[in-house]
Amino acid sequence: MNLIRLCSLFLCLNVLSLPTMAGEVSIIKAELERYSGQWILRVTLKHDDQGWKHYADAWRIVDKEGRVIATRTLHHPHDTEQPFTRNLSGVNIPAATPIIFIEAHDKVHGWSPDRLRIDLRKNKGARYTINSAK
Repeated sequence: MNLIRLCSLFLCLNVLSLPTMAGEVSIIKAELERYSGQWILRVTLKHDDQGWKHYADAWRIVDKEGRVIATRTLHHPHDTEQPFTRNLSGVNIPAATPIIFIEAHDKVHGWSPDRLRIDLRKNKGARYTINSAK
């Protein structure tokens, strides 16, 4: 086998052995609503889910110190539903917490560096809205 064919074969085998070609999960937007002292969050994620081995499997709310306030587990891939939105209700965010972050997770890359900063004192910001309870 000549050197070019050997290098091509090596490259193909390495590419095929990669766990996936999907990137990290992205947070598209969040909608928040305060109702009876608790919060409902609707978070829209985008990820190139590729079956059970690589999919967006969670998002969470953390405070500025990184303490987890609540987590929404995603129990299955969304290969054909992109982007997708999932809710989490009954969330207790301490009154003394004006800033929260939404973080998203996928099975291969872990927690994405794409965090969504939310200022609960403002009704709207980059990629988020806070609606009044109806």
